[in-house]
Amino acid sequence: MTYTAPGPDTGTPDAPDTAAGPRAAVPPAARASVRATFTEAPLAVKTLLAGVFINRLGGFLNIFLVLYLTSLGHTPGRATLALGAYGAGTVLGVLIGGSLSARLGARNTTAVSMAGSAALTAALLYLTDYGALLAVVVLAGLAGQMFRPASAALLSELAGPERQVMVFAMYRFGLNLGAMAAPLVGFGLFRLGHDSYDLLFWGEALIALAFAVLAWRTLPAGRAAAQDPSAQDSLAKGHLVKDPAGGYLAVLRDRRFTLYLLATVLHTAVYTQYLSTLPLDVAAAGLGLVWYTAAVSLNGLLVIAFELLLTKVTQDWPVRVTIGLAFALLGAGVALYGLPMGPAVIVIATLVWTLGEIIGGPAIFSYPAVIAPAPLKSHYLGSFHFAFGLGSALGPVAGGWLFAALGHSFWYAVGAISLLATVLALLALRGAPATPGPGEE
Repeated sequence: MTYTAPGPDTGTPDAPDTAAGPRAAVPPAARASVRATFTEAPLAVKTLLAGVFINRLGGFLNIFLVLYLTSLGHTPGRATLALGAYGAGTVLGVLIGGSLSARLGARNTTAVSMAGSAALTAALLYLTDYGALLAVVVLAGLAGQMFRPASAALLSELAGPERQVMVFAMYRFGLNLGAMAAPLVGFGLFRLGHDSYDLLFWGEALIALAFAVLAWRTLPAGRAAAQDPSAQDSLAKGHLVKDPAGGYLAVLRDRRFTLYLLATVLHTAVYTQYLSTLPLDVAAAGLGLVWYTAAVSLNGLLVIAFELLLTKVTQDWPVRVTIGLAFALLGAGVALYGLPMGPAVIVIATLVWTLGEIIGGPAIFSYPAVIAPAPLKSHYLGSFHFAFGLGSALGPVAGGWLFAALGHSFWYAVGAISLLATVLALLALRGAPATPGPGEE
């Protein structure tokens, strides 16, 4: 089996016939393994998968930004504000990246994104004025995320319809592995630089620059979707977009996908509670933080160890079942934290929602690419990453407020929000493809 450029994908079992004949779901036996998906992929796919890992591995600016600014004499309040500004930049960056990718192509967008991120990160070392620092922090966050919709769209275009879920599982594997290693790499550079931030920031800048060069030399030029005239007909049933050139306004006219975006915001806001509110509740219960640390580590290890393997099975499931089950398990897991807090509750609840993440993570990330009309693929993915980033930003703030108001019973309220997200997702996925990646015979 070799990779071919995907043809138009209507995303439904009763889609119109194409010149090649009627569409049919790829039988499970035809689906590739993790190894085959990677080894048979073109160089551009390997570059993007490696680049996602490299970018995430070098993404320790947000980890050390507060410490760096306070070391310069800025107040903790100013340092926290800068971290929030960096987060706002990352959320805006994916929207801008979606538009740039549609106009410039994945190669140019990725190169500009990573080169800009490298220059801005290094520039932070030579600024002392707080206003200038704040502006550069926002721009650094923005530039560093512009490549995400571009890389995801190109991955989807090159992977082939039958490998959408698997290639996004590999994409998530790179993200998770890089995120786990980034603090260690950053701390290592900090100590190697004799507790100075110079080597740390320059290290992140050089990593981003290396990705920019790699992308420029190996990714295809131009816009793959634009080169396929039949892609204009790639409109999913129930996802009709009348103006393929309408950008994000056209995406918002897709009512079902807008529901999916809203469900993603709520789902992500609930998901972030294990990082923001769970440690507060563990401390309030008088438990040692070692149990919280164990839960976070357990989640990371299980996702990295088993998500790719389980995707070999779940990639054949109906997407509505996969995503609905993932959302439901997340809600059940966080609601279990509402039981009397203890080590067993922490571990069991974490296992439940981690299972949901492993089952549904790849399908949740791949779905926008599967149902998007080809000319709008980068906009659909940009919208999804924006929703994911917005939920990540709002979740800790809303969770902290709810926890202050409700105390330990906060987890039942969060579980109810997750239930709402599940209902919205199931409504959004009515008429979704019977399998995540229908292909052509």
